[in-house]
Amino acid sequence: MKLLELRGLRCDYGGVPALRSVDLDVEEGEVVALVGANGAGKTTTLRCTSGLVAATGGEILFGGESLRGRPPHAIARMGIGHVLEGRHLFPHLTVLENLEMGAHRRRARAGIARDLAGVYELFPRLAERSRQQAGTLSGGEQQMVAIARALMAEPRLLLMDEPSVGLAPILVRQMFAAIAAIAKRGTTILLVEQNAQMALELADRGCVLELGEIVARDSAEKLLRDERVRRSYLGVE
Repeated sequence: MKLLELRGLRCDYGGVPALRSVDLDVEEGEVVALVGANGAGKTTTLRCTSGLVAATGGEILFGGESLRGRPPHAIARMGIGHVLEGRHLFPHLTVLENLEMGAHRRRARAGIARDLAGVYELFPRLAERSRQQAGTLSGGEQQMVAIARALMAEPRLLLMDEPSVGLAPILVRQMFAAIAAIAKRGTTILLVEQNAQMALELADRGCVLELGEIVARDSAEKLLRDERVRRSYLGVE
């Protein structure tokens, strides 16, 4: 089942096209990696999907329903979580309070407690830091909070924008292991990631975005073997 469908998606910034015509599908239960050079429009694609940036053309369908014109909070309520690049935590709130903010629209306390236990299982460090202010955490720990907060909203689709940016190599591996575990639990993921190699190794399918248009799409396995993709995006000669 197609959970997310982007059809001819366009977006302009001050009259300059950021997305020219993006066509992209994400099937329920899969991980799709969106790769491309800086400035290709990857972040804009995610922001249009979650309503943070208004699309100027095309269509965005989630579960068959149009998202065009809906405010971000309404889109989040429909089941789309967005882990923004840069984390965007509430720095003066504790880890626990940040996670509770992710679940603010939910009323079933038993379900919230269950999911809180689930994110602590996924990120044990957060259980240890639950009473600590989020702004005092390391960069890797803050990224864990950002992902866990999004999971507390029970998303059907998780948009992830550069989850490994600024992290040490050992933390990058841990972060990707956590993303794989989230996918295994059944959450659908659209992943934008600077480390295209690791993103495609994790993903079921991949799409290559270039100057606001999808120029290649295939199984992640085939894209990893594609010579043009290897030269342009994986740094392989």
